[in-house]
Amino acid sequence: MNKLKWLLIVLTTLLAGCSSSYTNQSLVGQTLPAFSGQTLEKQDVSMPALFGNKTTLLLVGYKQDTQFDIDRWLIGLDMTSTLVDIYELPAIQGMFPKMFSSMINNGMRRGIPKELWGGVITLYDDGEKMQQYTGNENPNNARIILLNSNNEIVYFYDRGFSVGALNNLRSVLDKLE
Repeated sequence: MNKLKWLLIVLTTLLAGCSSSYTNQSLVGQTLPAFSGQTLEKQDVSMPALFGNKTTLLLVGYKQDTQFDIDRWLIGLDMTSTLVDIYELPAIQGMFPKMFSSMINNGMRRGIPKELWGGVITLYDDGEKMQQYTGNENPNNARIILLNSNNEIVYFYDRGFSVGALNNLRSVLDKLE
């Protein structure tokens, strides 16, 4: 038991030590750069090409605990009947998560209904690139990125769900229609 406990402590320390910290960014007005990932359906995808010329909302998370914030956004969007294509992007950095990607993805599959798997795109190779692009301070907060039909970022928010932020997002969406 003590060996297992010690191994978990060492592994946790190694995992925590393999991540870089990046200052949060303001992205409005920028064009989303290219990222690649894999859906929970095991399809390799490239973004923003995947989105075509459609308004798209990205909910980006850097830690498992970010799912709480993402879920609040999803509930708020559903309760307000917000119509937009939505993708969840777990963006994971470091060598160890890549080594355990199958286990991580299987854990997500157990917690996400199968009909939603195509909308969950895990970024392992480009996870650090995404974190550097948006910043990863306060990693429990989701990064909310709204793209217009030209893949330009027209709304960005990274301070945790709030009704005011949801209303601001909806206001920007209304102007795009």
